[in-house]
Amino acid sequence: MSEFASVIRGVGGYLPERVLTNEDLSKMVDTTDEWITARTGIRRRHIAADGQTTSDLGSEAARRAMEAAGVGPDEIDLIIVATATPDYTFPATATVVQDKLGITRGAAFDLQAVCSGFVYAIATADNFLSRGQFERALVIGAETFSRILDWSDRSTCVLFGDGAGAVVLERQTKQQAGDRGVKGIHLRSDGRYKDLLYVDGGPSTTQTVGHVRMVGNQVFKHAVGKISESVKAAAADAGLGIQDIDWFVPHQANQRILSAVAERLGVDDHKLISTVADHGNTSAASVPLALAAATNDGRIKQGDLILIEAIGGGLTWGSALIRM
Repeated sequence: MSEFASVIRGVGGYLPERVLTNEDLSKMVDTTDEWITARTGIRRRHIAADGQTTSDLGSEAARRAMEAAGVGPDEIDLIIVATATPDYTFPATATVVQDKLGITRGAAFDLQAVCSGFVYAIATADNFLSRGQFERALVIGAETFSRILDWSDRSTCVLFGDGAGAVVLERQTKQQAGDRGVKGIHLRSDGRYKDLLYVDGGPSTTQTVGHVRMVGNQVFKHAVGKISESVKAAAADAGLGIQDIDWFVPHQANQRILSAVAERLGVDDHKLISTVADHGNTSAASVPLALAAATNDGRIKQGDLILIEAIGGGLTWGSALIRM
């Protein structure tokens, strides 16, 4: 048992200025606002400007999280960027963010678990902090998914958007933290389902970036079952029950998935944080964006027990219980 706890000190989110509505999409592909809204709950998504990169989005979200935490660049010694849309094949986008924020100490690296990336990154940072190896981490989910979409494929292009969210995670002694911090984590993957959600390109296969491809009905089926099992496992690991959770902060993929998982778990609607209508599926950025929205508007307060969860390509999935 570690003598340390990993406590969220600050949260920040950033969405690009350009907005693409369902009505806008109806002029690009064979779809309608009614069709998209009924099947996904999404009404609009944000698109990065020309020349605006994943590191730009991540850096801005990180600045807001650092401001909320009251910490400066010299107080961060670990940066983990969860992304499936890095600035470059290498170096890691996290090192680009490190430079943009003026951070010159510690370590920085990327983590790739697609939509589950932020949950995986929280778990990774928690392990580093709880072992006493680092003091204060920036955990960032940032994506420019608009760059890998096939804008003629209405089954995918209506779902995704760009954005970034971040948290400052701080190592504290158990006495300092009290009951706050990461309580339970459950991570899983199963490569047998890799063809259900993937990008059809890459440096080693096609030497191209490629586009997102998805078997939507199969992803939906796996999402509801696997996420529900993961949430129960994380709660059991922490010695807590579903009824103890104050706020359910899921990956913002599809309102139907959010609602189906909440119903299966018996989570009351008023505990469900949903921002999918405003920005669509932003992959690894969606959980911290939802967390930032609910923290900034006062719903999530210090001392609340939150549950974050996600499923993504791989398939990868996972959940974490955190006392704010």
